[in-house]
Amino acid sequence: MSKCIYVLNGPNLNLLGSRQPEIYGAETLADVHRRLLGRALELGLEIEFFQSNSEGEIIDKIHEARSRARGIIINPAAYSHTSVAILDALNTFEQPVIEVHISNIHQRESFRHHSFVSARAEGVIAGLGTLGYLLALEYFAKGS
Repeated sequence: MSKCIYVLNGPNLNLLGSRQPEIYGAETLADVHRRLLGRALELGLEIEFFQSNSEGEIIDKIHEARSRARGIIINPAAYSHTSVAILDALNTFEQPVIEVHISNIHQRESFRHHSFVSARAEGVIAGLGTLGYLLALEYFAKGS
């Protein structure tokens, strides 16, 4: 089985560290990537790290993962609440999916309380900051 975990990030996460740090913290997406790369190496895993503000590009990565990945960690960001297309793409992926949110979406505006992606995810990690990515990676290291 592949050792590769796809880590997919949705819109505006490229601004992590500067966009609403009171909600999302000061760590940048590059910081998250570095931490995950280091931990993946320790765990004997590989990661494919990707961010896009485009729904179609995220869907293309999910399709690519079908033949390359043993799992997906996805922070769909605002697409969580709007994208049936991402849910449909994830439904074509036969391996585990873990959904990550940096903030606790259930403590925020009511429109953020529903995630289409959650219907497909084996687990959802929300509100633990960027630690959620590492916890999701640990899940895959344990054999998912």
